[in-house]
Amino acid sequence: MPLPPLATLRAFEAAARHLSFKRAASELAVTPTAISHQVRLLEDTLGVRLFDRKPRQVTLTPAGQELYPTLRDGFAGFSAVIDRVRARKSQRGLTVSVLASFAAKWLLPRLAGFQAAHPDIHMRLHTSAEAVDLKSGMADAAVRYGRGPFPGMVVQTLFADRFAPVCSPMLNIRHPGDLRNHALLHLEWLRPDDVTPTWSRWCKLAGVDGIDLAAGLSFSDDTHAIQAAIAGQGVVLASSEMVQSELKSGVLVQPFGPVIEGHHYHLIHTGKSSNLAEIEAFGAWLAAEIANTQSA
Repeated sequence: MPLPPLATLRAFEAAARHLSFKRAASELAVTPTAISHQVRLLEDTLGVRLFDRKPRQVTLTPAGQELYPTLRDGFAGFSAVIDRVRARKSQRGLTVSVLASFAAKWLLPRLAGFQAAHPDIHMRLHTSAEAVDLKSGMADAAVRYGRGPFPGMVVQTLFADRFAPVCSPMLNIRHPGDLRNHALLHLEWLRPDDVTPTWSRWCKLAGVDGIDLAAGLSFSDDTHAIQAAIAGQGVVLASSEMVQSELKSGVLVQPFGPVIEGHHYHLIHTGKSSNLAEIEAFGAWLAAEIANTQSA
């Protein structure tokens, strides 16, 4: 059998909850007469009385007492689901692809500030060493490292990376020549070029020779190399931006220079995403964070 009209069920549920046609009418923004009419229509449809009507008072009949809890729970369930759907619609999403090391060492320690400034943007980080195809929709934007080019992309240059030797103070390294007596920790770069911060490039600039540049552990992830340096396993040529907290806490030291330039970090996107406003908000926040870091 078909269900009774929804309006009759809603009127009955409100009247049963308040045990008052007048208060039900106030809640539903109709007249008491309208509530009475809807309840009467429901009773006629079901063929049973749901209320005992007395002067200035209504009470539920046994049939009304049986029907009320189910309708009460049903309307409460409807309301909860509708609220969740509305909340998801009002919350904007933003997926950004980043290098795992950039996420761990630079972005995540600061990301709470973006979430506080933009609580309506649901942030999702996609970490990958390989560049994702933004045109595929896998991510809305990406933070990428390198000189590019990035054809067909809108590019916001963030900051230049700088590299210097860092190590645990336990090693007691004071001069570049001391590197001859300690292991070098190496980073594996996917596409090395003439700007890649390798030990070979650094030693040439520093004028240091007699070092076995092929020896020592190699790492595909910056964060693992940094952890090895903290543990005293050697000296790593690390990004100054990625070891700021370790240098401040003293678990790592930069015993000497020179500092060599790396590539730049860039925020890139297609310029055609439906989330363009969210990308621009993220880009503005990144620019402000970088300005604060550089002025500190």
